[in-house]
Amino acid sequence: MTASGYDAAYATWKSNPEAWWADAARAVHWDAAPQRIFDPAAGPYGRWFPDAALNLAYNCLDRHIAAGRGGQTALIWDSPLAGAQARFTYTALRDRVARVAGALSGLGVTRGDRVVIYLPMVPEAVISMLACARIGAIHSVVFGGFAAPELAARIEDAKPKVIIAASCGIEPGRIVPYKPLLDAALARSTHQPSQCLILQREAGPAALTAGRDLDFAAAEAASSAVAPVSVAATDPLYILYTSGTTGKPKGIVRDGGGYAVALLQSMRLIYGLKPGDVFWTASDVGWVVGHSYIVYAPLLAGCTTILYEGKPVGTPDAGAFWRVCAAHRPRVLFTAPTALRAIRQQDPEAALLRHHDIGALEALFLAGERCDPPTAIWAREKLGVPVIDHWWQTETGWPITAGFRGLGLFPAKPGTGGRPAPGWDLQVLDEHGTPTGQGATGNLAIRLPLPPGAAPTLWQDEAGFHRSYLSDFPGWYRSGDAGMIDADGDVSVMGRTDDIINVAGHRLSTGAMEEVLAAHPDIAECAVIGAADALKGQVPLGLFVLKSGVVRPADEIATELVALVRARIGPVAAFRDARAVARLPKTRSGKILRASIRRIADGEACPIPPTIEDPATLEDVARALGKPMLPPQ
Repeated sequence: MTASGYDAAYATWKSNPEAWWADAARAVHWDAAPQRIFDPAAGPYGRWFPDAALNLAYNCLDRHIAAGRGGQTALIWDSPLAGAQARFTYTALRDRVARVAGALSGLGVTRGDRVVIYLPMVPEAVISMLACARIGAIHSVVFGGFAAPELAARIEDAKPKVIIAASCGIEPGRIVPYKPLLDAALARSTHQPSQCLILQREAGPAALTAGRDLDFAAAEAASSAVAPVSVAATDPLYILYTSGTTGKPKGIVRDGGGYAVALLQSMRLIYGLKPGDVFWTASDVGWVVGHSYIVYAPLLAGCTTILYEGKPVGTPDAGAFWRVCAAHRPRVLFTAPTALRAIRQQDPEAALLRHHDIGALEALFLAGERCDPPTAIWAREKLGVPVIDHWWQTETGWPITAGFRGLGLFPAKPGTGGRPAPGWDLQVLDEHGTPTGQGATGNLAIRLPLPPGAAPTLWQDEAGFHRSYLSDFPGWYRSGDAGMIDADGDVSVMGRTDDIINVAGHRLSTGAMEEVLAAHPDIAECAVIGAADALKGQVPLGLFVLKSGVVRPADEIATELVALVRARIGPVAAFRDARAVARLPKTRSGKILRASIRRIADGEACPIPPTIEDPATLEDVARALGKPMLPPQ
């Protein structure tokens, strides 16, 4: 590993941040180039490129066509669920985007209007996002199949002029009707869109509501292409509501100018990709990862992006990812650690990998939640490529820490999230807001101002933005994650600050305990939470999933896990309880629902989170813990 290129880049940024971002901005096509790079007086912490103008859809599509690369493949759609594949060149994708933009314009959508997009992983999701960007409308993508109350809350908050939805989604073994969910959401909402565009899917067409619903394909076919609209760099590009919200949704705003600059730079420095390279982000457009690295970043960089409508296992087996890599030849794959754990659980020896040539793959990036070292080591050994864990958030829009393929720096230690990217002054703070220095666990925080691409505010709630992120440590952005920075500068993210538990006055990381459990050879994945205890305040409680084919008694393995934690962390951890479950409860993006597990363990009411992948997994946890599933009061 060489750090010289990274160290030089980070030092250059830190010595003159405005000059650094001014240089990065030259990669963007501006309608009005920025004359002022940063305005410290605007917004909660300042605004980037306050006097510039551009169009994101033009930067993603038209400029590559103008450069003579219109025949290059821009988007590959691969859907084992629909049994279909499709490819779109830059010209073909631009033409569809321009016509859908024309359809929206014909429905009265103009610059600054909102459009809610409620679609599965189909090409029309990418097309609709870019069509909004083309006319200066603000899109708000809601994860396909979200429950009606959650969809209604987002409609109420965003107040869209138009909603774009599908008739249905497809899951392994079942069809999920979206249109009834949309109808139910609109029945609950006081705000009503003027029109809904409904994408009819062959797997489950829907009846259209007269006077409100229009057929998406017919509207596109009847429309004329429209040209890109120039918008201010500080105009909102999209609103993305954070998962698991209750009450008033928290709408993360992303402005277009800083986002374009940051994403373009990240493709070069972090992912080490150039125009024409194939990039596969195995996520969903409903999450920030999908916004940034399925849609905008690859297309801004002139790459080919893969849109995958499938699962890591079950479509049809645990070799699904390797089939896609062999078929479409991505240089880089970016997915969540939970996908790898699911694959490893089903195929621990990676026997299915032998049936596929993945020789084009050069690196695997992981994000979503911390990857335990055993999973990272397993992936590196089986795939034969660097495995790079990196850390970021919906609010930040692009990686805070990473390994830097474009600078020759890769993380040396599995389990770490790499080093801060230029633009992020990351420190560990104690409870008083004082930097702790190397080796101490505390609050991961970023010195203001945040760089381009980070959220400038919340949708119509600047006070809420300040309260949520800036008030606890004045002058800093509070990430809400706990971690440490070691002597090499590598950052370990140990979980949310809520996952630092207090056991009889000792502050302990549940992430550190999970790392010990995950190292056991029979464990596929695990979670540790702090359960309430009358004597110690909190005590750790572990849940684990066994690898496929393990026949040893779960109680025997649980005893070994307790002994492992005692040996590696010490008796102070008070770890005495580990229970086996068939599956851990997770969000659809793969994050373990630790807060829900904690509520069940503490005997509290546990509402079903709207982002949960399978509600039955919470019932499994309740049975394993011998606790009732109490409904919300």
